Amino acid sequence: MLRKLATLAVLPVILSIMAGCGTQVPSGHRAVFYYKFGDGTEMGKIYPEGFSWHMPWNQMFIYKIQLDERKEDLHVLSSDGAYIGLETTVWFRPIADKLDSLQLTVGPNYYDIAVAPALRGVARSVAGRYKPEEIYSTQREQIALELLTELQALITNKYVMIENVIVRDVVLPIKISEAINAKLEAAQDAEKMTSVLIKEKQEAERKRIEAQGIADFQRIVASGVTPSLLTWKGIEATQKLAESPNTKIVIIGNSKNGLPVILDAGN
Repeated sequence: MLRKLATLAVLPVILSIMAGCGTQVPSGHRAVFYYKFGDGTEMGKIYPEGFSWHMPWNQMFIYKIQLDERKEDLHVLSSDGAYIGLETTVWFRPIADKLDSLQLTVGPNYYDIAVAPALRGVARSVAGRYKPEEIYSTQREQIALELLTELQALITNKYVMIENVIVRDVVLPIKISEAINAKLEAAQDAEKMTSVLIKEKQEAERKRIEAQGIADFQRIVASGVTPSLLTWKGIEATQKLAESPNTKIVIIGNSKNGLPVILDAGN
């Protein structure tokens, strides 16, 4: 009986020790092993998902290798010294097969140690090349591209991959924001007026061409209608009327064109 009680008392201790003799690596994660009484970080081996046994005094450092994001509110100066707020999102992940080097040189808190300071420095450099209205409206995509390119170059030896940098919003001082909006509105009005003027000019050109066509037609017709042609057409018409079966009254006179006047006397 005492032996059974001793076994029951020792069993939780054994289970506790066994639980401390391993580490569970979750899905989408990898791990780096650390020997407390050995050579420290184990180089050249990255541990996959699943449970790995080890002595309780050793440790495994777990890294998320799935795509991760971090939102950053940056404060920068434009080319003319205006104070600008940039709301950004960074997509990043550690390079899976370089986790041992990342652990040795930077550690699990690599974003706050390496990525975030680099982003702030790059943002100040990029924003200093542009005016507030460019950052606010026309060049936002270009600025995001420059942030991405320069951030990638700056941390190329930090064993971290930057997938993308997105500029979600730009916050300007109220007076500058109002001035930019007024300027953009004026530009839109000017563009609209230019469009109207172009349309009116095109309509005027269409009417001019139409009038020119009518004038050309009239000139061509007028040049072809001669007194001789009119007399000939009159003779043809008189002949057709004379040959018709209807009763007619023919008045013979000395008209200017010498043609008779034929009146229809039919019913």
